[in-house]
Amino acid sequence: MTEHIRIGIDLGGTKIEILAIDRDGKELVRHRVATPRGDYAGSIRLMTDLVAQVERETGHRGTVGVAIPGSISRVTGLIKNANSVWLNGKPLDRDLSAAMGREVRCVNDANCLAVSEATDGAGAGFAVVLAFIIGTGTGSGIAFRGQPHNGPNGIAGEYGHNPLPWPNADEIPGPSCYCGKHGCLETWISGTGLEDDYERIVGTRRTGREILALSEQGDAVAEAAVRRYESRLTRGLAHVINILDPDVIVLGGGMSRVARLYPALEANLKTYVFGKEFATPIRAAVHGDSSGIRGAAWLWPKDA
Repeated sequence: MTEHIRIGIDLGGTKIEILAIDRDGKELVRHRVATPRGDYAGSIRLMTDLVAQVERETGHRGTVGVAIPGSISRVTGLIKNANSVWLNGKPLDRDLSAAMGREVRCVNDANCLAVSEATDGAGAGFAVVLAFIIGTGTGSGIAFRGQPHNGPNGIAGEYGHNPLPWPNADEIPGPSCYCGKHGCLETWISGTGLEDDYERIVGTRRTGREILALSEQGDAVAEAAVRRYESRLTRGLAHVINILDPDVIVLGGGMSRVARLYPALEANLKTYVFGKEFATPIRAAVHGDSSGIRGAAWLWPKDA
């Protein structure tokens, strides 16, 4: 087989998805299967079999990149910080490379989002792309000139585990976070954070979609919850902008589809960004839920 395709794998806690694209980013084939939860060796075998299947279907051998939860420690070479806990402490990239007979690149899924959007998405043409995932959880990834920035500790972009900036009195100490601290941004500005905030006020659990629908219908309590969410998201973004000052900001995840967030952020960020100036474009991810897996494929650049 000649090597003309790029293969991306999204290794999730409940599903493994594989995608093949050509050199121009055109999708050739895609499959999704259930993750063998808790079975590390089974996950290796399944991903290897999926790559073989894709190569049979396309007739081409491909480079392979994997979007992973967590990151690879530069100290130990092992996976850390993965919420799919059976991956932690394992040499995933080395085991996949051995099983597939080629180098396999593994990068944090939020950084894969940044790479995807920097390559042929909302961040194409920009040198420094900051991509935020605001869905069930919260995270971000950074791409410099189309390549992922992981950092020496493998935690670049983990803004979700910083405290909410400029908190109000009633936001201290904040909700407890699974990381062991209180008031992490993830507990406030994820979709789950919006739902938790509404429930604390009303005593009834509603989905983020239901809360947004109620606010559109004029429900004052729901509208107040959405405005609090917008304020917290604004403050969280401003904190990162003050540090990185990216060329473009790309939003992904379920909350990125809420249209009202974009004008709210653009209007309010000036209040918090140092110098009171803000001209950075904020865009929705072009590839949506496919950005992570496309970014995994693009871990091998176009000229590779």
